[in-house]
Amino acid sequence: MSPRRELDFEYAIKKDVRNNPIVREIDQERQQQLWRTAGISAVLVIVLLFSAWQTFELVRHGYEIQRLERERAAEEEVNRHLRLEIETLRSPGRIEEMAIRKLNLVAPDRDKAIVIERVTPSAPPEKSVVALRQATGDGEPRRNGAAR
Repeated sequence: MSPRRELDFEYAIKKDVRNNPIVREIDQERQQQLWRTAGISAVLVIVLLFSAWQTFELVRHGYEIQRLERERAAEEEVNRHLRLEIETLRSPGRIEEMAIRKLNLVAPDRDKAIVIERVTPSAPPEKSVVALRQATGDGEPRRNGAAR
């Protein structure tokens, strides 16, 4: 047989090779490097997410502050209009006109008008001495203390 035929014959025979007893070992160094890379990647992702979250919150709070400032300005404008309306309604000229026109009241003459002023009592001074007077039998008040 020729050498060429021997090679062909060898390949023609199917060899049944069982690889079951071969166990693939785990490379511990490669496994540690994989876990280290995964851990570092996870930390970086967490840092990036935290940074993005803080930036987003900062922008959101900025918008919220602008909205609240606009609302405050609008409320101050309403407050100013309401104060102006209150002062307009309290004006003596308007009250007099309303009393004459709607309530059919008349303005009194100067000699018939009586002005009543409310007098508020003043507070007594902080350090005041009040003398107690007791009546004696002879009709004259007597003082307690040093006058005896």
